[in-house]
Amino acid sequence: MYRNPAPTVDIIIELIDRPHRPIVLIERHFEPLGWAIPGGFVDYGESVEVAAKREALEETALEVELIEQFLVYSDPSRDARKHTISIVFIATATGEPQAGDDAKGLKIFEPWCVPNNLCFDHDRILRDYWQHRHYGIRPRLGY
Repeated sequence: MYRNPAPTVDIIIELIDRPHRPIVLIERHFEPLGWAIPGGFVDYGESVEVAAKREALEETALEVELIEQFLVYSDPSRDARKHTISIVFIATATGEPQAGDDAKGLKIFEPWCVPNNLCFDHDRILRDYWQHRHYGIRPRLGY
């Protein structure tokens, strides 16, 4: 039997109908607890783009427009539960997000007030995203 990493998606959702284009983070209801970028596992037979839109809708009640596929994060220790590979998307949305699915809560964050207790490697993902968004810098790949 093969042991393969599980594909996941994370969606950085920019709310384009608000000043500074804040992002949406969810507070996780299940372990690991803390704040996270909306996302989840890709279902069998599903493309990563469809999975990203589905997960965004399930967790935030927002219909998103995928703007770009950002980066892929694959450190085997990024999720203590199992080896996952995350394809990260940048998306836009308008409206009022609402916590759903496995989200205990949800909050809109400006770049200068993102919480410290982020799950998985989401601190690294958001650091890379802010550099890309504000300075046009694509992070260097780290092995």
